[in-house]
Amino acid sequence: MTKREPHWHKSSYSGGSGSCVEVAEGEAVLVRDTQNRGLGHIDYTPGAWTSFLHCVTLPVP
Repeated sequence: MTKREPHWHKSSYSGGSGSCVEVAEGEAVLVRDTQNRGLGHIDYTPGAWTSFLHCVTLPVP
């Protein structure tokens, strides 16, 4: 079986301050720091990633 390399893209939720993350979606969602790619990534289930995005986009009271 051939291992497929992840297709990384800058998260649309990254701001313009230079603090960016890259995301690769697939069976798992992989997240890494754009400026420190060599440090690896964090894996999330698609459901956990969706929940995280929902929570960080809620309006602040």
